[in-house]
Parts: sequence; structure tokens; C-alpha cells
Amino acid sequence: MAGELSPIDKAKFAAARRAVDFVESGMRVGLGTGSTAAWMVRCLGELVREQGLSVTGVATSARTAALAREVGIRVVELDEAKWLDITIDGADEFDADMALIKGGGGALLREKIVATASDRMVVITDAAKEVAALGAFPLPVEVIPFGWRTTKALLEETLVSLDVMGREVSLRMDGQAPFRTDEGNLILDLALRRITNPRQVALVLNQIPGVVENGLFIDICDTVVIGEADGTVELRDAASGRVERERIDFAESDNLFRDLAR
Repeated sequence: MAGELSPIDKAKFAAARRAVDFVESGMRVGLGTGSTAAWMVRCLGELVREQGLSVTGVATSARTAALAREVGIRVVELDEAKWLDITIDGADEFDADMALIKGGGGALLREKIVATASDRMVVITDAAKEVAALGAFPLPVEVIPFGWRTTKALLEETLVSLDVMGREVSLRMDGQAPFRTDEGNLILDLALRRITNPRQVALVLNQIPGVVENGLFIDICDTVVIGEADGTVELRDAASGRVERERIDFAESDNLFRDLAR
């Protein structure tokens, strides 16, 4: 079954499969949102079913919660878990400082809350997501629906004073209607192209009335696991700067691939 996966899915799976090795029985685990995080949830569910791993998951979106329950992971609200041992999530972009852009899946608010309520955040990704400077991926900003056009205008005005290459702001759509987050909010996507000072941008954007949160994750990620299509994974540790390379055997996950084919 592994041979039927696209190269990008193989890379995502390799990163996800390696990342769940950080999870130990009894842990409270933050479960990310997005295509790479979905692989992680499936891999974690396999460990729960096949090896009896006991974990409690806190999902960053309704769709992640549904998938986690489907594969056998116990899911609770963050208020019940209180604090997490680890969060594993994907990213839309990351740089050499392990600063991230997240929110392509529309769950950035819950993702940031869950990640910062964890002892450790592990980011799973593929090599194509690494950039010299953040910004090629549009930066999501979650805003409340009330007065969102005013908030959009304030964002556009604020961007003039920031060191970014682009200043286009657009409302994210879901078909013919505006996209709604799980909190009922809207997403404005900022086509900045290059963000010279992500920390400054993150701080300034969150001062604008109507903005709930932005998709810049600064000083939150502890480890990045980068997958490749051949099963190679690279692990980068933020604290030590250590880089390790390993290999994932796709054949060991035949049960998982068979489950997905049903």
C-alpha cells in the first residue's frame, strides 16, 4: 500500500511516523490539524490499537477530534487535560529559527493555545515547507465577524509601516460563503511574500482591534521532524541545535495502510 502513496504523502507519513515515537504511555497529547497532522493521528491510533499505548488527546479542531476518536484515541477538552506533555502538529512554513506560519487549515487559534499549553511542541513537515524567510505562504489572521471590513482596513494600513514585501489582504472563502473557524470567526489571509521581522509582525498585528490571533508561531516549536519520500527523516532540536537523520521503514506500517484502504 505504501507504494500507492504520492511522494509528498510518503514524506508526510515518514515525519508523522517518527514523531509519534516521542509519545509515551500516559501522556496528554495535543493533536494538530491538517494533512500531515492527520497522518500523525492515524499513526498514533495504530499504536493505541496494536500496542496498547494509553494516551489522552486534545484536538485542535473538530475534524481532528473526529478522526482521533475514529482511530481509537480518547479525546478530551483542554480544560479537562489542563496541561499537555506534548503537541504534534504540522506547519505551512518554517525557517532556520523554527519560526512557523500556521493556519492554512483554519485552526490557528486552537493550535496556538494547545501548543503553548504543552511542555513540548513537535512540528512535522516535509522539506518543501522550509524557507529562507517566512511569508511566501499567506499569513492567516483570525478576526471576529463584527466589523471585519474595518479590521481588514486597519490591517492594510498597519502593513504599510512593517517590513514586508506584499500588503494584499483577502477574506478566506469556503465556496460562496466566508470560511468560518470552529470558533465562528473569519480568516483574513495576508499575502506578505516576505516577512523580515516575524516577531515584530506578530506583536503588531495582535494589537489591532478585531484581531483574535495570527498564524506566526514564534519561540513555540521545540523540535522539527522533516520527512522525505524515501523514508528519511531529519530531526532538528531548537535548544541544542542538534540535527539527526534516520530512516523509516514503510513496510512496518502495512496494517495502517490497509486500514486506510478500507
